[in-house]
Amino acid sequence: MFRRSALTLAAMAGLALVIAAPGTHAQQPAPAAPVPQVLPAPPAVAQLETEAQTWLADLIRINTTNPPGNELEAAKYVAGLLQKENIPTEVLELAPGRGAVIGRLQAGPLPDPSKALLLVSHLDVVGVDKSRWSADPFGGAVKDGYLYGRGAIDDKGMTAANLATIIALKRAGVRLNRDVIFLADDDEEQGGAAGIKLLTEKYWDKIACAFAINEGGSVVLEGGKILYAGIQASEKVAYNVTVTATGTSGDGSIPRADNAVLHLAGAMQKIGAWETPAQLSTITRRYFEKLAPVEDEETGKWMRALETERMDLAIHRLSAMSPVWNSMLRDSIAPTELSAGIRANVVPPEARANLNIRLLQGNSIDALIAQMQKLVNDPQIRFHVEDDAGMAAPPSSLTSDLYQVFERVTPQQFPGAAVAPLLSPYATDSAALRLHNVQAYGLLPFPLTEADQLRMHGDDERIPVASFRTGVEFLYRIVHEFVAAN
Repeated sequence: MFRRSALTLAAMAGLALVIAAPGTHAQQPAPAAPVPQVLPAPPAVAQLETEAQTWLADLIRINTTNPPGNELEAAKYVAGLLQKENIPTEVLELAPGRGAVIGRLQAGPLPDPSKALLLVSHLDVVGVDKSRWSADPFGGAVKDGYLYGRGAIDDKGMTAANLATIIALKRAGVRLNRDVIFLADDDEEQGGAAGIKLLTEKYWDKIACAFAINEGGSVVLEGGKILYAGIQASEKVAYNVTVTATGTSGDGSIPRADNAVLHLAGAMQKIGAWETPAQLSTITRRYFEKLAPVEDEETGKWMRALETERMDLAIHRLSAMSPVWNSMLRDSIAPTELSAGIRANVVPPEARANLNIRLLQGNSIDALIAQMQKLVNDPQIRFHVEDDAGMAAPPSSLTSDLYQVFERVTPQQFPGAAVAPLLSPYATDSAALRLHNVQAYGLLPFPLTEADQLRMHGDDERIPVASFRTGVEFLYRIVHEFVAAN
């Protein structure tokens, strides 16, 4: 999702995506970057943009930090907005205090999932350290052209944009060629039992669809220009692997060579220095092909070199340019947690680390662990795959009717911008939908600079008001093009 950003892949989603620049809370905020405006807002949306901004601020003020979530309160708020527009709505309580809201516009007398479009977002957010924020993370305040708050980008901004889209279709009386379903769900950030997996297993009849638009993509703003719209069409598969080192416990005054902490540290050093082999997928090849013409000359040269005899060198150069590109090109392994010991003067019998692993589609976690065991080559180290693995889902088509709409509408909204399919390193709810044969795509429709993208999951998350409004217009144009009857 980000171009050249130092990311911590926690996510996602799913994946947590972020690293905030150190000390951002202490810096004097700069005004929001201008967003190129080529087309006037569609009449159906122009009057809704101020309302949508209010909905976003209201949603931010409902604290849905996960855990525990508390998404039911937000779901009821959203349901009230839909019901006010006479859009058939249902709130599902999926666990105590946790819930999702569904709204539907039907094209005919009966629901028809064979062509239906699902607009999906999630209501939960990750936690905050309030001491590191310059604004109340649950205040929804506007300052210097930015709307601040946890979830402003991930993912309450998308919820508000989806609301604006379905309400605009309703108010304008747009004649539909397919059903449009609105879904704001819960428990995405933890990937838990109350989220999309439960919805698809138990309530599929309520959200059954053929196409979906979700978070996971990006509209990249650089130097006042929109470079490209990234459309997520696939994602890596997340695993957590516990690495345990064992040794002899005893008094800290008597060091031993089999100290579990030392063996764990040695294993982490070897794993951290190891680079897994690069693998180019169809989506990744297309991504670099589409970006090459809009990138700077040096970067574009190496993107084009992926299709030449210089491919290996090109992969090396591109991997060094961006940690995101590096993760898109290979299986990734990130140590995320370390634990050992009960007190300062006792050598522990065990030391543990968690590896957050993201596999390219089709790769085997067992094969990767076998490689790590060989690499570490230590009988005191063992690996265990936790049972919270992500979902391995097939990619969405790059020739579907909906993807073709992305390709048509994007250059109308942002002249000169490329449209590039993304294989995201992070996880989203789209994987569960793809496993139900849905052509699901990730599109975060708001034009954002890298600096603002990096605040997602970090300190002072914010969205430029102008970008939010442009994103609402962009999403509406895409959806209208896809669902309006000729």
